[in-house]
Amino acid sequence: MMSQVMEQLTENQRNEVKRQMALYSQGVQEIIPAEDLETKVAKSILENRPLKIKLGLDPSAPDVHLGHTVVLNKLRQFQENGHIIQLIIGDFTGKIGDPTGKSIARKQLTTEEVEHNAKTYFEQFGKIVDMEKVELHYNSKWLSQLDFEDVINLAGKITVARLLERDDFEKRISTGKPISLHEFFYPLMQGYDSVMLECDIELGGTDQQFNILMGRHYQEKFGKEKQVAMLMPLLEGLDGVEKMSKSKKNYIGIDEAPQEMYGKSMSIPDSLMTKYFELVTNFTPEDLQRLKDDIENEKIHPRDAKMLLAKTIVKMYHGEKAADAAEQQFINVFQQGTLPDEIPVMEWEGAEKVSVIDLIVELEMLPSKSEARRMIGNRGVKINGEKVEDTNLLIQVEKGMIVQVGKRKFVKIKI
Repeated sequence: MMSQVMEQLTENQRNEVKRQMALYSQGVQEIIPAEDLETKVAKSILENRPLKIKLGLDPSAPDVHLGHTVVLNKLRQFQENGHIIQLIIGDFTGKIGDPTGKSIARKQLTTEEVEHNAKTYFEQFGKIVDMEKVELHYNSKWLSQLDFEDVINLAGKITVARLLERDDFEKRISTGKPISLHEFFYPLMQGYDSVMLECDIELGGTDQQFNILMGRHYQEKFGKEKQVAMLMPLLEGLDGVEKMSKSKKNYIGIDEAPQEMYGKSMSIPDSLMTKYFELVTNFTPEDLQRLKDDIENEKIHPRDAKMLLAKTIVKMYHGEKAADAAEQQFINVFQQGTLPDEIPVMEWEGAEKVSVIDLIVELEMLPSKSEARRMIGNRGVKINGEKVEDTNLLIQVEKGMIVQVGKRKFVKIKI
């Protein structure tokens, strides 16, 4: 099929297929099947017909961080080439909850929670993709119309053995943890979404492979052309180990202040720099290759490469002016040892003398005394520029006192 399509293309069109394929393949963990993607791109160019690119969302955690943008940046690439982005808001499936990676059944969301989270998603997604050119769909439009006979027919197109292939289901069975019957219907409904919207490609993280392949399964069962599954890698957080997650406190939120975003980006492990450039920036494949070559040939210092990464990330979400200011503040504070231009002021209403640990916790600079004690042990606490080394130190709280915790947290005390 592919060779037949390519034979009908002009040389310029064939070059355009290669260009798009290089772009879409950048940073992708797996394409299932890869040859079908190239065929779809070629047919799209030949027929001057945009592809339909699906991303399904069950809005259960609306605070978007860089880990989420791995998929969104790939959507943006398709959109910039004229393809149609189909965002499916799981206002129906979201009430069930995706069991992926869960050892227990997920809490079912209310209609109000789904609507609130979806609105928050739209606002944040608009920083990455052009929401005015996005097709927004709520899967309750078709799923709520299914009667019981329809549901039975849908269930009849998949075997129990196939459903039990899911790792999370297998683990729960092996450990004696219950699986509710309604959880089996989640991947069925996600697959049915692809049938209704006749999707060409579905994007998602590698942890969504089973659900996305359900789209191919059900499109075939309903006599539709099967979609391509594009699986994006999961992005490690600032600790360099765990998947980026707000609960792990290893994330960079896209709504964070420019200085905070820049400072966090500078703490990304050197070993992950090129992965971040590839997955969360707008670098082209050519830009990325030049950067990799420069790092390998030591034409650019790793610190300078990381500063470029931090500035690029801030620029994408706050603009060039904010990125320049964040970079300059980082240089002033962390390379030259000066204080930032703006330090948050907090009113102190406690005792005149207080232990340094209690001071840090009451100023909400760290969430617990144990973390404060650990930070002092790591020589990460300063009072008026002087490092604190004694965890039992009593502090005389004074007006204008500057407390610093770690590299990025400053508070000036007001009495």
